Amino acid sequence: MEQATPDPERLWQPAPLEPLSHPDAGLESMVGEETKGARDEGPGDGTMTENNFSLKKIEISVSEAEKRTGRNAMNMQETYTAYLIETRSVEHNDGQSVLTDSLWRRYSEFELLRNYLLVYYPHIVVPPLPEKRAEFVWHKLSADNMDPDFVERRRIGLENFLLRVASHPILCRDKIFYLFLTQEGNWKETVNETGFQLKADSRLKALNATFRVKNPDKRFIELKHYSDELQSVISHLLRVRARVADRLYGVYKVHGNYGRVFSEWSAIEKEMGDGLQSAGHHMDVYASSIDDILEDEEHYADQLKEYLFYAEALRAVCRKHELMQYDLEMAAQDLASKKQQCEELATGTVRTFSLKGMTTKLFGQETPEQREARIKMLEEQIKEGEQQLKSKNLEGREFVRNAWADIERFKEQKNHDLKEALISYAVMQISMCKKSILFQNVSQFLYLILKEMSYSES
Repeated sequence: MEQATPDPERLWQPAPLEPLSHPDAGLESMVGEETKGARDEGPGDGTMTENNFSLKKIEISVSEAEKRTGRNAMNMQETYTAYLIETRSVEHNDGQSVLTDSLWRRYSEFELLRNYLLVYYPHIVVPPLPEKRAEFVWHKLSADNMDPDFVERRRIGLENFLLRVASHPILCRDKIFYLFLTQEGNWKETVNETGFQLKADSRLKALNATFRVKNPDKRFIELKHYSDELQSVISHLLRVRARVADRLYGVYKVHGNYGRVFSEWSAIEKEMGDGLQSAGHHMDVYASSIDDILEDEEHYADQLKEYLFYAEALRAVCRKHELMQYDLEMAAQDLASKKQQCEELATGTVRTFSLKGMTTKLFGQETPEQREARIKMLEEQIKEGEQQLKSKNLEGREFVRNAWADIERFKEQKNHDLKEALISYAVMQISMCKKSILFQNVSQFLYLILKEMSYSES
């Protein structure tokens, strides 16, 4: 029986379609004979090759970020940030040392790679890129995309994106992804030669399918609602965290003013000078500690932002299914229309109003030869339409099967990552509270010393 208030996690459970033997079912057929041969032969040298890339574990890192100046497609000078990608194999049959491959990539090239993956793997929840410009930040952190702190955070995010793709059982085998890691020159031309832009669905077409599809899959509707809720909850959490960080930053920095006051006071008072100087030092240490605390918090905020952007990746899967469902319904409607036309020609009766029927009444009936020719043409079109409809049905079922398998994989990843991030965040907050309690004890001790010194002086 359906519950009155459904658990959001239950929204991920698809209705029974057909048994799934393994989430990676059909993966071997996608890899092809090339991978099979590589598995049998193995690499012959100490370098990464296209065949052994998907079979050997590799280390991927975005180790550096560098500010550069160049000219864009409009021949205008621009400043951008380039990121150094290093890859190194960690397994080798001969035990020989493997050279590290390294190359520089811009953020726009990461975007091109992800756009390609979205087009060629529409049933996969493609990992998101880190934000292009900072959002949900506390006031001390700059929103400038050239700020060193922001560039460092984005470097970590880009590395995480590559690791996400490399750990995916299907995406890791893609040739373009391999070339992205190993081929510095002409990589963009190689991607564009795939023609993925022509296969990309337009936003207008996707919007049209969303409103005009007649029989949407309830599971994908629930998935879309889940992604909207996920985005809303994480956005609210990040906004609250930014406001709390601003207030906490202000409270800590007030103690820095107290430290300056105590230090200046120590220069006036002779007998209490050492105590005042010590109190001012502790105040300064306490005030400066907030910078490191909030920067550590920003790391956990970036982990939340990743799943904020994952919500859009989930919606992309839903939009693709809506497009496929819309095409299927249009094909079924067109086939039904042709069958009706064929039946009307064969029986000589017109069931519905049509322009052809009006033309027949105005200009006379067709000759038997013309009618037979039209019936034959319609029968051929009906046969092609039935094959096309069958093909679209199989394609839709395969899409749903693969999509739900990948959504289940994403669900496990999400639960694990967010659990670890929130536990680490809680531990950090506990540590911060302990330091605050210690500082309060030190402050109370200094207060008692100053009180005793003031009594003795009076």
